[in-house]
Amino acid sequence: MKTYYSYYKAPIGQLLLAGDGEALSLLGFPRGKMRREHESEWIRDLGPFAQVNAELDRYFAGELTQFTVPLAPSGTAFQERVWSALQEIPYGVTWSYGDLARHIGKPSASRAVGAANGLNPIPVIIPCHRVIGSNGKLTGFGGGLDVKEYLLGLESQRMTPGLNFG
Repeated sequence: MKTYYSYYKAPIGQLLLAGDGEALSLLGFPRGKMRREHESEWIRDLGPFAQVNAELDRYFAGELTQFTVPLAPSGTAFQERVWSALQEIPYGVTWSYGDLARHIGKPSASRAVGAANGLNPIPVIIPCHRVIGSNGKLTGFGGGLDVKEYLLGLESQRMTPGLNFG
């Protein structure tokens, strides 16, 4: 199967978009532990990402609260269950890892939920940034805590001044 890719210039940096031409399977950050670059055998093509680009434009403008782009994340059944539940967290709302674990019917699986959350291959669109610590503090994020803070600020319509993503 062919993989297509493109880059999207976002306020949080260049985001890598990748997919099979029908659905998005990866959104990579330019830095942080979830930093991603395209593979040499992937095909650069803007066409398959027109809808993703348009929705990201509207999201970063504060106009879009729910993505509709087709997604194809790939993981274990448990990971995919967690990623699906992440999409049920309302825009502008945060849940704790415990909340998410209870939501999927696994109240004692907060750590496993956290691990699955951290491996989300399509952050921003599958909103793993909406998960915070049970104490209300921001916890790790693949694009960096400053990016998580920016995304949460965008969604709460309280932009954090002074953040610079280069």
